[in-house]
Amino acid sequence: MRLYLLALNPTDSVTEGFLPAAAHLGLDVTLLTDQPDAHRHTGPEVEVLQCDVRDFRAVITRIATHHTPDAVFTNSDHLQTQTALAAHYFGLPAKDWRATLRAKDKAEMRRHLAATGVDTVWSAELTAPAPLDAPYPCVLKPREGVASEDVVLVEGPGELVARGTEIFARRPDTVLVVEEYLPGELYTLETLGDGRARHVLGGFHTELSPPPHFIEERLTYLPDHPPAVLDQVLAQLDALGVGFGACHTEFVVHAGRARIIEVNYRAIGDQCDLLLQRLLGIPLFAHILRTHLGEPLPADLDARRDGAATVWYPCADRAGTLTAAPPATELTLATTDLTYRPLRETGERHDLYGTNRDYLGVLRAVGPDRHSVDKAVEEFVAARSWEIQP
Repeated sequence: MRLYLLALNPTDSVTEGFLPAAAHLGLDVTLLTDQPDAHRHTGPEVEVLQCDVRDFRAVITRIATHHTPDAVFTNSDHLQTQTALAAHYFGLPAKDWRATLRAKDKAEMRRHLAATGVDTVWSAELTAPAPLDAPYPCVLKPREGVASEDVVLVEGPGELVARGTEIFARRPDTVLVVEEYLPGELYTLETLGDGRARHVLGGFHTELSPPPHFIEERLTYLPDHPPAVLDQVLAQLDALGVGFGACHTEFVVHAGRARIIEVNYRAIGDQCDLLLQRLLGIPLFAHILRTHLGEPLPADLDARRDGAATVWYPCADRAGTLTAAPPATELTLATTDLTYRPLRETGERHDLYGTNRDYLGVLRAVGPDRHSVDKAVEEFVAARSWEIQP
């Protein structure tokens, strides 16, 4: 069976998750990408072809003039709609392209949730810097952005113009969304569906950097959300038409009310998906691929619910050159397994971005309970250092 996998730059989710899962399922993989040289390391068993993957017409043509497809899939935020359209064209299982568009386009998501009566958030779009009569503080962000890139809290019209000017100077063709700031604790919901049934895999409590930026610094796994909160989030996803394959939803809870921040219609990234597979003890990536092959999910995924897990990201706090950092590490402290992966090489110089690009590495910890996991993370961090010189 032939799997077409659409990708931009290489990601851990693809190289360590989906490609091994595809091999385990015995799939022939053709990787379509606009960056073929970056994917050559995937090995001879993966066919890598050049393609303008941002254009669904180019994707359809590339597939139609190659091997017959059995599944068309992506885990990229940027390529969900193109992938859905291509899969639909070939009569293959896929997400609803309208739902992928609503999830990707943050302004359209707000409009649709308001139109369906599920939730109304004040928002507006900007194509140039401009002061707005808005309910400050507000959040300014790219309409189709990812990974906290250019997401910033603004306190008034003057700051909105100043921040908007900075972003448009870097990204002149972008459209920005201004929306009211939603207070509350930040959580995620991880779901997996086959178009008939939807499984809830739990979620994470997310700790953020201080404002005005929104960098995710630590995520702690939660096997369950309160039923009333879960029902509210699922109702919003239903309104958006989200339910097929993997979905990573970010939401806040304030005074018992759950409100979606954004919907990433794919598996959670930044190595949290790798942690989920390990923690739950299920073939998560294979399950996701099977849905796109048209196979129903088991009625019971038989996921473990008795463990604890945390993902922690050491972040740069200044611009400069990384002069010291721990190497990739696998170890067990007491009953907790830890995996550390550097995300920046020593000797590299970087600016301070105020986004996930400030991550220096990622530490995944899985253990029997929250106390054991927290203690193991604290010991690991205390025994190591990350040094940045101007």
